[in-house]
Amino acid sequence: MHELEASARKPITLGSHVLAGRALLAPMSGITDHGFRMAADRFGASLVVSEMVAADQLALGDEESRLRAEGEGIALHVVQLAGCGPGPMSEGARVAEASGAQVIDINMGCPAKRVTGGWSGSALMRDLAHAQTLIDAVRDAVSVPVTLKMRLGWDETALNAPELARRAEDAGLALVTVHGRTRQQFYKGQANWAAVRAVREATRLPLIVNGDIAGPQEAKAALEASGADGVMLGRATLGRPWLVGEVARALEGMPEPAIDFAARRDALLAHYESLIAAFGEKKGVRHARKHVAAYAEHAAEAGAVVEAAELAEILQENTAKRVLDFLAALYSPARAA
Repeated sequence: MHELEASARKPITLGSHVLAGRALLAPMSGITDHGFRMAADRFGASLVVSEMVAADQLALGDEESRLRAEGEGIALHVVQLAGCGPGPMSEGARVAEASGAQVIDINMGCPAKRVTGGWSGSALMRDLAHAQTLIDAVRDAVSVPVTLKMRLGWDETALNAPELARRAEDAGLALVTVHGRTRQQFYKGQANWAAVRAVREATRLPLIVNGDIAGPQEAKAALEASGADGVMLGRATLGRPWLVGEVARALEGMPEPAIDFAARRDALLAHYESLIAAFGEKKGVRHARKHVAAYAEHAAEAGAVVEAAELAEILQENTAKRVLDFLAALYSPARAA
């Protein structure tokens, strides 16, 4: 076996924390809220990461930022921070740690214009010297492990992820994750897992490959192409918080278990109720609509009968009780085709 492929079989460690598997849930704004991460954790995800949190807002005590960083009850609490200045990044990291974060992840991969326009996210890959100051600031501010998420580079002319990974290793970070696209690609085209291998060759840190991984088949292909130690799943998990655990088990050669309809029903109900509790009924119902639509879509794939007209009506509903009744029925025997 190739040395790089063999390394993928070693346990992934973050300081004193040893991950049970090699499939991680990506941080996604508006998706990986506390309830969603709780569900993914419950179904066996090897690690779950919070939504991206603005470090300066968290440091100022902003309530929405605090909700994004919530991690009570999760096996290993990871908070991802974004920012452009070492002061706010270090203070945000200190607040996150004091609130229970066991790992701090630094965002240098988000391609959104509202983020890069403020010289945060993947814009930091345009100035590695400045990126280094943020890495050092966060590392020096906390005692917990610090990790880094990035892209291949800003564009095809500056594929500097290997250099940034080397800097991260020299600074004492614990792990790097690389999305196999440049910032200028956003989410277009196909993620280039093979391009991540240059990062593997540049660092001894645990390496996670991200981008277009939607199941066990893609996960295995991404590991083989990149030489990474693990995979990170993002958009494919919407409506399927159990998917990360399924991939983790598949990568360990475990057989695919039969669908546990009751466990799925209980998980999505708990997730929905957590959103109502966090945001209140009026805002929570609206915030949850994308999750409800995705849960219905994947329940239909699993054999549930979901009428388009009923779903459309539910997605306009403003009371939580009716939506909860709909969700409870999605994975009930009565819904089976």
